[in-house]
Amino acid sequence: QVQLVESGGGLVQPGGSLRLSCTASGDSFSNYHLSWFRQAPGQPREEGELVALFTSIANYIKYADSVKGRFTISRDNAKNTAYLQMNNLKPEDTAVYYCHAQRGADRYWGQGTQVTVSS
Repeated sequence: QVQLVESGGGLVQPGGSLRLSCTASGDSFSNYHLSWFRQAPGQPREEGELVALFTSIANYIKYADSVKGRFTISRDNAKNTAYLQMNNLKPEDTAVYYCHAQRGADRYWGQGTQVTVSS
């Protein structure tokens, strides 16, 4: 089992940057596919948009079309931490961002961190 804790959210102006962190405890971090989801107001977390994925095998990375070229996902298995670097933020990026870890049928979520992009 894995426990996930996100940090790094906040209020930023359009065009600004934020870096989200997701620190894991419990099972070996390297065994899990890691991803970031975001949840719009009124939307269930499990129906949120998959923003970025970093698999545990072959280091495959995938981004939503809406964030390609602006967001970068990375992971440091030695630190049990995943990151989401978000640049050139837009108002439509406003959401609660969740870290997600998956290994087989086992899925774990962090508590979420609010990102608000507004002038």
